Order: sequence, then structure tokens, then C-alpha cells
Amino acid sequence: MRYLPLTSIVLGACVANTAFATQYLSQEQAQAVMFPDATSFKAQTLQLTLEQMQQVATLAGIPARSVAWRIVHAYKAEQLLGTIVFDEVIGKFELISYAVAFQNDASIKQIEILAYRESHGFEIRNANWRKQFVGKTAAGGLGVGQGIANISGATLSCTHITDGVRRISAIAQIALKK
Repeated sequence: MRYLPLTSIVLGACVANTAFATQYLSQEQAQAVMFPDATSFKAQTLQLTLEQMQQVATLAGIPARSVAWRIVHAYKAEQLLGTIVFDEVIGKFELISYAVAFQNDASIKQIEILAYRESHGFEIRNANWRKQFVGKTAAGGLGVGQGIANISGATLSCTHITDGVRRISAIAQIALKK
């Protein structure tokens, strides 16, 4: 019988429980990536009315979840370039922080994963997966298997990010569209 030193067993247990959190972008860095031509950003809280929350739930097929949303408008001089909405969804066990940038017509310009805290599924940060959202609106194509491909091993992350983006797209359609 072969014996392993106790330190090896304890170290192995610690490695198995290691957190896999990765911070990819701060909110300010995401703003600069999503709207590189912007000369200023103006943050505000978007307050949804009860009627707007009901409209979001109907359009997105999922509840609006909150009446208050943190948004940032991107400007080039006095011209509004678009809006960014910051959100978090649960992956399998941990939160995923992300941002969605919208054009003024409420179509998706870009999504960015800001922080990923799960041990599996980080592939949702891949540019090719995130590009599937570009140009889409709450009107359609924002469902896993219905315009957004799943990633094997990241099913919950894909589903929850897609649901979150669909919810935010409905908010953009109802409360942000210019």
C-alpha cells in the first residue's frame, strides 16, 4: 500500500475547491470597448413603471426582474451614440456580470462578459459566440436554439446570459428606443 503525505491530500482538496472567478473588464473598460468613439459617458438609473414591467415580461417572455436598471449613455460631443445596460445573471452557481450595448434603434451593438465566476462555461466570452447577438432585438432570435447557439459544457451560462440579454433587449425596446 502506498501512502501519500497528508499535505498532498489537503492541497488536492484545496485545489478542487478553488474559485475560478475572472474579472475581464471593469464597467469603464467595457464602455470604452463598446463605444470607442465616445467622448463622454453619462450614467443614470432607468426606473421602469409597472406598465413597462408588464410590457417587458410580455415581450421577453420572462419577468422584468427589477424596476431600476443601471444604464450609461455614450455620447460623441452632443450626439447620442447608444446606451449600455449592465446586469448580472446566475450561471450554474455563481453570478456572471455582463453588459449589453444598444444602438439608438434598440438593436444590440455588442455584448461583453465583465466577470465570470464559474469553473466551467467561460467559453461564452468567445467573440464568435457573443457576435450572434449583434443586430438582434427583442422581437426575435434571442433564444438558445432559436438564433443563439448553445455551447456544450456551458449550457446554463448560455441560457441564462441569453435570457438576460432578451430581458434587457425588451427594456431597450420599451424604455430606451429613440
